[in-house]
Amino acid sequence: MPTKSAVAKPAAHSRLKQLRDKLLLQEDLNFLVTNRLPRVFLTRLMGRFSQIRNRHVARLSIATWRMFTDLDLSEAKHTTFGSLHECFTRELRPGARPINQEADVMVSPCDAIVGACGTVEGTRIFQAKGFPYTLADLFGREAAGEAFRDGCYVTLRLTSTMYHRFHAPADAVIEHVTYISGDTWNVNPIALKRVEKLFCRNERAVVHLRRNDGRPVALVAVAAILVAAIRLHFLNVLLHLRWAGPNEIPCRTPVARGEELGWFEHGSTIIMFAPKGFTLCPEIRSGDRVRMGQRLMQVPPIQTERPTVL
Repeated sequence: MPTKSAVAKPAAHSRLKQLRDKLLLQEDLNFLVTNRLPRVFLTRLMGRFSQIRNRHVARLSIATWRMFTDLDLSEAKHTTFGSLHECFTRELRPGARPINQEADVMVSPCDAIVGACGTVEGTRIFQAKGFPYTLADLFGREAAGEAFRDGCYVTLRLTSTMYHRFHAPADAVIEHVTYISGDTWNVNPIALKRVEKLFCRNERAVVHLRRNDGRPVALVAVAAILVAAIRLHFLNVLLHLRWAGPNEIPCRTPVARGEELGWFEHGSTIIMFAPKGFTLCPEIRSGDRVRMGQRLMQVPPIQTERPTVL
């Protein structure tokens, strides 16, 4: 028979979750708490705190985090962490994310909730209903977005409890990175409905890839409040708010489908772009949860010019 204390713990956790959900549903309060605070200062402070290497601090921090969220570490490669940062950027057990190998699809680069997605209207995209932005504003250069005119895009939002590492959606070569330092607005749906061109204001790294068939793909990693930095392994550098921008970083790094590219240090958003002709897989819809490695975009056959008949 369970003890009173054993029964009380789940009940207390349930009450905290109910309080959390009640507060989160109050849009004005949610926006005030997550955006009207000194965002950049808190982001830098969180970056420093998360790096404290002390088992007791890490354990207490993770326990507090779990009281207010649905943090699940059952798939993690390790179950103990020396710092909060190690928990945020945790690896998964081998095989936890099977990589789809269908030749005519690209896979999701991360675990996420699908946000705005569909077809790029010329060079215009929507972060939320009635809130458009342009490829030039997001990429930092007008020419950089032209390859995706009338193309396909999908917004992938990583919550704080999700697996924070992101991976290559296809066999490709990374050709260029544009890092743009910026603000740290929250990227939750409430903020997206209130802050115009939010993704174009926040800190972000635009990763340009060239598929092995020659067609371009772009991953735009957008940071947010409490995201202390973006790590890109192939640059061997930690991109953070103290970098003035935009920074143009040429590179030439081959990557395989599913290969790890880097991580966020909390939760944030990746916007994936493909050229005209690419489409979302039919099972992908706004509001759905996706996992890294699952089908995300369908790859059209390459159009070859027919020889002229004389």
